[in-house]
Amino acid sequence: MVANWEHVSMTLKLRVSLFAFLFLFVVSLGDDRLLGSRSARASTEEAVETYDIYYNYNELTKRLQSLAQKYPHIANLSTVGQSVEGRQLWVMRITRDPDRKSLGKPKFKYVGNMHGDETVSRQVLVYLVEYLLTKYGEEERITELVNSTDIYIMPSMNPDGFEKSTEGDCSGGHGGRNNAKNKDLNRSFPDQFDKTTVDPANIPEVMAVMSWIQEKKFVLSGNLHGGTVVASYPFDDSASHEQEGHYSPSADDGLFRHLALVYSQNHPVMKTGKPHCPDTPEETFKDGITNGAAWYDVPGGMQDYNYIHGNCLEITMELSCCKYPFASELQREWDLNKESLLAYIEQVHIGVRGYVKDAVSGAAPSNVSIVVAGVRHNLTTGEYGDYYRLLLPGTYNITAVPQEFRHHNYADMELFLRKYSSEFPSITHLYSIGQSVEKRELYVMVISDNPDTHEHGEPEFKYVANMHGNEVVGRELMLNLIEYLCRNYGTDPEVTELVNNTRIHIMPSMNPDGYEVAEEGDTNGYKGRNNTNNFDLNRNFPDQFANITEPRQPETKAVMKWLKSIPFVLSANLHGGSLVVNYPFDDDKDGNSYYSKSPDDEVFQRVSRAYSQENPLMHQGHPCEDLYPNDYFKDGITNGAQWYSVPGGMQDWNYINTNCFEVTIELSCVKYPLAKDLPKYWDQNRRSLLQFIHQVHTGVKGTVSDMWDGTGIPNATISVEKINHKITTAKTGDYWRLLVPGTYAITASAHGYKPVTIYATVSKDRVEVVDFRLTSVRSEGNRHSSSGPRPTQNPSEKEFQNLIKELSVGQGLDELVKNTATESNFRYRPSKEMSAFLRGLTLNFPHITYLHSLGQSVEYRTIWALEISNKPGESEPSKPNIRFVAGIHGNAPVGTELLLEFAAFLCINYGKNPAITKLINETRIFIVPSVNPDGREQAVEKQCKSTQGLTNAHGKDLDTDFFGNASQRLVDPQPETRAMMNFIQSHRFTLSVALDGGALVATYPYDKPVQTVDNEGTLKYLATVYASNHPKMHLGNTECSNNGQSNIPDGVMRAAERQSHLGSMKDFNMDFGHCPEITVYTGCCLFPPAEQLATLWTENKKSLLSMLVEIHKGVRGIVRDKSGKPIVGAIVILNGGVRLFTVEGGYFHALLAPGTHNIEAVAEGYQQQSVHNAKSRVHILFLPTAATMTALVVTACIIWCVCAAKSNRQKDGFHRLRQHRDDYDDEVRLTSMGSKKSLLAHEFQDESESDEETLYANKI
Repeated sequence: MVANWEHVSMTLKLRVSLFAFLFLFVVSLGDDRLLGSRSARASTEEAVETYDIYYNYNELTKRLQSLAQKYPHIANLSTVGQSVEGRQLWVMRITRDPDRKSLGKPKFKYVGNMHGDETVSRQVLVYLVEYLLTKYGEEERITELVNSTDIYIMPSMNPDGFEKSTEGDCSGGHGGRNNAKNKDLNRSFPDQFDKTTVDPANIPEVMAVMSWIQEKKFVLSGNLHGGTVVASYPFDDSASHEQEGHYSPSADDGLFRHLALVYSQNHPVMKTGKPHCPDTPEETFKDGITNGAAWYDVPGGMQDYNYIHGNCLEITMELSCCKYPFASELQREWDLNKESLLAYIEQVHIGVRGYVKDAVSGAAPSNVSIVVAGVRHNLTTGEYGDYYRLLLPGTYNITAVPQEFRHHNYADMELFLRKYSSEFPSITHLYSIGQSVEKRELYVMVISDNPDTHEHGEPEFKYVANMHGNEVVGRELMLNLIEYLCRNYGTDPEVTELVNNTRIHIMPSMNPDGYEVAEEGDTNGYKGRNNTNNFDLNRNFPDQFANITEPRQPETKAVMKWLKSIPFVLSANLHGGSLVVNYPFDDDKDGNSYYSKSPDDEVFQRVSRAYSQENPLMHQGHPCEDLYPNDYFKDGITNGAQWYSVPGGMQDWNYINTNCFEVTIELSCVKYPLAKDLPKYWDQNRRSLLQFIHQVHTGVKGTVSDMWDGTGIPNATISVEKINHKITTAKTGDYWRLLVPGTYAITASAHGYKPVTIYATVSKDRVEVVDFRLTSVRSEGNRHSSSGPRPTQNPSEKEFQNLIKELSVGQGLDELVKNTATESNFRYRPSKEMSAFLRGLTLNFPHITYLHSLGQSVEYRTIWALEISNKPGESEPSKPNIRFVAGIHGNAPVGTELLLEFAAFLCINYGKNPAITKLINETRIFIVPSVNPDGREQAVEKQCKSTQGLTNAHGKDLDTDFFGNASQRLVDPQPETRAMMNFIQSHRFTLSVALDGGALVATYPYDKPVQTVDNEGTLKYLATVYASNHPKMHLGNTECSNNGQSNIPDGVMRAAERQSHLGSMKDFNMDFGHCPEITVYTGCCLFPPAEQLATLWTENKKSLLSMLVEIHKGVRGIVRDKSGKPIVGAIVILNGGVRLFTVEGGYFHALLAPGTHNIEAVAEGYQQQSVHNAKSRVHILFLPTAATMTALVVTACIIWCVCAAKSNRQKDGFHRLRQHRDDYDDEVRLTSMGSKKSLLAHEFQDESESDEETLYANKI
């Protein structure tokens, strides 16, 4: 990755953590969104500034228009909106080329006259505009500032109020402070602590400025007021809303103090900290600055909104004791503030700046989070990937975190989960609790610092989403949350604390079957709500009041078993259709809609409010006025039964039957919103999701242990006086009990022990630790527990040639298999789900995958080929192409599932495992999982010998349909055959591996009955490599019938010996694709039970990887003429038989078995050839012949000595051959017919130390 930074007085330590992003500087683009100043016309000539008059609205407008007209090269006047009375909110933009978008310049703004009767700022900002424009090109400081900064100045945010104000009114007693609707604009912005809102119709000024802030992504801002002389910084209020004296620091408190000091220390009066205002003569401010809330509480202020909801850091400057002084004071006020105003603008250039760009596509993503470790406040990138992060001098760890929003179908979700499990193995653990009706896994992702096991003393928390399949917002939020927690762990203190101290379980979908039939855009429908058996899962749990007669569904059973196996403390069940947190009980004994209070009603209300109060819409209590105008939920929460009765609900079952307190959260009015709306749901719920997790750390926790030996007592009972709800301890004696603040008598009891009662006081902000030591009334056995660390191993980086050697000898491949284990849950995927799986790979791994559509089957199912490479979709003739293909017989689908898993395995390990990464970087891998999707749809699981599905929809065995010679073909090829034939001939494959079933053997060409096979040794050798890496196949004892053969030497045989036939794909590859293909039969049963797939994957994984290694052996080279021009179409002949053709760039690649081989090269129109560089590649150089009409064809033989290492298993490879001299030419040129002799006259010496030292190089 490339990083370019500008920084001021600081050392920046950068760590970029994202899929494939890097920081760059890029060029600027035009901006046509502001109003052009050239269209503005002043009705009078520009007046000379006298600094002794106030401009009313009309005069201000004319003055600004005049300045914009006079300085069009650096000034642009625009409006961001209108006031209540229709006055424009003018903004002067000052920068070089103001009509264009200023890429690379930080955006700065000043806003004045927010309170209409505080007028000094209005005039001072006009003076600042004039000063910047007139001094540009004259003063170096001003010129540099304007050239490097995108400055926006709004002299008046409240022009209506100004018109009502009275000059000389110092205290504001004559009106004008508020807007024309009598609203204080600096109390009308959304507030993080005070959730009251103002009708947008009454505050058009605020709404316009909010939109402006969101659009421009300002970096730094000043809000200019009057009434005293001080610089005030965030936060302006606090959660307690104490009127004064409560210091409310932001995450950037030190930085805000610095910015405030820059202004105050350049102001002669402000820096003294003693403004001596007549109304408050004793009021002082140390150094002329103050925290806003410490001064007095201001909910709904603009500066806090800038910081929390924009990228902008803003402070408030109070410029004068008198709010509306006489105009004669204006010159003095300008002189006092001029230097402060300029120095403050210059602060926009401190810290770090840069761009985020996609490393592959070059796209500049917006809204990528910029995270500074240790600072709990993130910024986001702008429209062109630009960002500016103000920071004080120091060393920082900065991370760019992209957020992805889209709907994930099951296959896509599965890949997402596996990807994050693989990418963050130290904090994630992916598991399944069971399967749905349609055998989809019910996945759960654990995120914790020790994710695999329960840690003593650490609470277990869970989120469950998508219980109703068509209520999808929770499903996507859970994937967003997984990404957010993983990518912010270690950098964001809040996330790090939660992950380190909580074991968080996230189930994105409890009803994956229902989701697959639900439809995007469904507002309040029912399609997909229930499971495949058409049962509502949230009416399917045992109920304390009602008798649930419907059969228990597999999803319900799996969840019930899961909840009994883990000591969950707190949970939320995420739904859609409203905006409210619903808490137990969900029904009552009468089945009526009345408040049904649980024993822990206060606790449930508290945790419910913790969620709703962080959601800007939910807490208002009017969730979906367009859909349900009569719904109202105070504080955004409700008792379940009071809303409506839900017998058989999951939340009540949690509370009654386990230790877990669960609520149900309705996240959206629309059940299945459009994908474009997903970002807003994340913005609304991110803080709520985190805050709810925090609630698991309230109440009391501790350990119940044996007094004598200290061992934990499992299943001990924890009871709280006056609360009729008991919980039990976990396996090691630890417990957690949620409680609201107060003093409680808590009792621990266990069978065979004397109970103990302890009084404990629970505080508001932390969990109270209460341990119990119980005395046994009889002897108890010893308890022991042990655990040990699991070793991890990370292969070191090595050169690619050495990597191939390492993977070919000893335990190289075994170690690779061992170190790349991934969480897998196998099942058979029908065609539709297979397509979704493949598309999911391209969505999750776009930089290394490309999905090719080869054609369609008879029944119009797509035949896919997935390309995996570091440059997918690009032609790279220097790389070997390998094809893995399966499913030519639909009744043998094991190969299809193995290749899908192989594809996911490669993608997930790319960038994480060095060996896999290098193999993908150096290879073009094509995976065709199903040639015959129609047949696959007809096949039946657990049918080991059935021919149902063997043929395509026309009843044709596709492996008898590949005839390249027109004279052999009586009818047109099947559409599946045609698709594969075109694919084979359009790509110069080096090797093809086909997977089939019904035997346990590897076969090599040909299928047709022939007496001799050119290069048979190499073909057999390739099949042997696969078989030798298979734990059973190489033994040769298949234990199933193979044309009467039960013992096959080395598990390898010529295909025709097994079952000879014409028209096979293997033979077509050989004859017309010039590519060897081996067919691997993975097992005796054609369609074994899905439970066997995991074993079959384990058996074949190493063999599949061995093919990726094998593809980099043999002979690879380039054919050129004397001038160095590559020769395309030259024929390379192996051992006088097998022919290859050079492709673009003159490249060729031939796989060879260990031994001695002749390689001949023929090119029409050239005289002689043969150049040998034994260290890297074969270069065959041709010189033109003198013949003009008929070319003289000459061949040159290169003798290759290929030696096999001595081992208990056959190993292949080439000894390194070097010329016997220190300096050797890269090419040996042959210039005469007798040059063959001179070529061979060079002495080559094997420099290996022994016969067993073998080089496994990719390019020889």
